[in-house]
Amino acid sequence: MNGTIRVGNLFGIPFYIHPSWFLVLGLVTWSYSSGLAAQFPQLSGGLALVLGLMTALMLFASVVAHELGHSFVAIRQGIDVKSITLFIFGGLASLEKESKTPGGAFWVAIAGPLVSLLLFGIVTAIGVTTSVSGPLAAILGVLAAVNLALALFNLIPGLPLDGGNILKAIVWKITGNPYKGVTFASAVGQIFGWVAVLSGILPLLLFGSFANFWNLLVGFFLLQNAGNAAQFARVQEKLTGLTAEDAVTADSPIVSANSTLREFADEALVSGQNWHRFLVTDDEGQLVGAIATDNLRTIPTALWSETQVKQVMRPIAESTTVQSHQPLVEVIQLLEQQKISVLPVIRENGVLVGILEKSAIIRLLQSETQPNPA
Repeated sequence: MNGTIRVGNLFGIPFYIHPSWFLVLGLVTWSYSSGLAAQFPQLSGGLALVLGLMTALMLFASVVAHELGHSFVAIRQGIDVKSITLFIFGGLASLEKESKTPGGAFWVAIAGPLVSLLLFGIVTAIGVTTSVSGPLAAILGVLAAVNLALALFNLIPGLPLDGGNILKAIVWKITGNPYKGVTFASAVGQIFGWVAVLSGILPLLLFGSFANFWNLLVGFFLLQNAGNAAQFARVQEKLTGLTAEDAVTADSPIVSANSTLREFADEALVSGQNWHRFLVTDDEGQLVGAIATDNLRTIPTALWSETQVKQVMRPIAESTTVQSHQPLVEVIQLLEQQKISVLPVIRENGVLVGILEKSAIIRLLQSETQPNPA
């Protein structure tokens, strides 16, 4: 997953760490150990370092708890959580799909900040109601402050932050169109991104100060992700109402299971489209397997006229097909998840419609965006 390292499962959810996280862990550990050593001179250097590492790990545990908040609400809605990843800007819970309703999307989005606010309240209460003092009290104060900051930062109403997803859900509820919600929240996210970039770059240009350099990084992060979200929403909106059958390639490479290899070879030769893999159907038109032109090499040429395709073909797993009525948006997500470019399209009775290519979807999108002639 883009260079990330899998470290195990959290409540059955795959847990990954991006290598950049270790750099952040080191910087946070050094920062807090230095702060504790300066605030409490009686601490030895080794103990300050251990306490700094413990503080850093608790802060990252707070980020994980934030993402688990999103994940548990999504799971309750029947949405699979593919992974939780820690990276340089915090954490990310990767969901299988969006919520079906704006209300569901709202609760998934707000769950993370609510968990952070709950942790802030718990840690604050522990600090107030107990007699903890010294370095431990300082650590509790940092932990409470970071959880509050985590909640408030994520509530900024712009994608890809939680506040942006909350705003998206609200606009979706008002307009009845989820894509308008994404577009609006993305625009707001880009505004906040530019504000962050300017707040980081102006002090650098005017005074040579790197004090707000982190704002610059956060700003670029917001701009990139908000722009990607808006672009994907526009694609989804164009594909609204279209199904897998709408993108099936004309003259798809299909051969009958009862054909001989000689007939198959002739068909592959005269098709003129350089297909290397053909789908195989039975007498009822149902998909039963696939055969590649390379499979011909496994059979002597003299036997081609008496060997049928069904004797050489290979079966196709049901998981590698899509239903003809399946929304095209879902098909795109499936293509991306499985890292493939072609899928067979079948009807509910198993009858093959044809193949769907990623390039055909691109051409369909291009035709949707071209102006109609006057």
